[in-house]
Amino acid sequence: MLLAIDTATQYAGVALHDGDHVVVEMMWRAGRHHTRQVPSAVEEALRRADIAPADLTAVGVAVGPGSFTGLRIGLSLAKGFAVALGIPLVGVPTLDITAAPHAGQEPICALIQAGRGRVAFAFYAPVEGAVAWRRLGEYRLGTLEEVAEAARGPTRFVGELSSQERARLHERLGERARFASPAQNVRRPAVLAELAWQRLRNGESDDPATLAPIYLHVPGT
Repeated sequence: MLLAIDTATQYAGVALHDGDHVVVEMMWRAGRHHTRQVPSAVEEALRRADIAPADLTAVGVAVGPGSFTGLRIGLSLAKGFAVALGIPLVGVPTLDITAAPHAGQEPICALIQAGRGRVAFAFYAPVEGAVAWRRLGEYRLGTLEEVAEAARGPTRFVGELSSQERARLHERLGERARFASPAQNVRRPAVLAELAWQRLRNGESDDPATLAPIYLHVPGT
């Protein structure tokens, strides 16, 4: 059983996935209360699945981009499980989690809020002949205007965008800007779990001693 933990932004989530099925999934707006709410949510997920921590076989965690504090909390909790139980640890980038459910459709731009009027974003292209995607370039930090300038052709924008932000992108890009619905924009910990399982099946995992968050700027900037 894999435990997935996502504390990258004000939205938090935990999931349990046995490799074939989503057993438990919980997601909510945690604000700045990850430290108090996420461990309790993990306990509740284990209770609902009727398993003990010792039954876990792997742990996946969102590694950013995202909030400095949120990422540290999630990584600390995930590393604690991995080290204490001697199970594999798998880090998954936050924007990949955001983009993954939209694989096989039109080109995607995944975004999350980064504060001070900026967003973290990345572009993804569908893989021809497969329900899959590939990331185009690096994870980036910028304004919505910079996002619009970087878009090439019709693009589906997914992730954390307010109605005002969607309107700004539509104003800049017109019909080239496509938007997922609010329900489709939710970053799901079950998707994190599936991506973590993919890495495990490929023989990949991360060292708890060296796995670090993906930060696009330094604290205070």
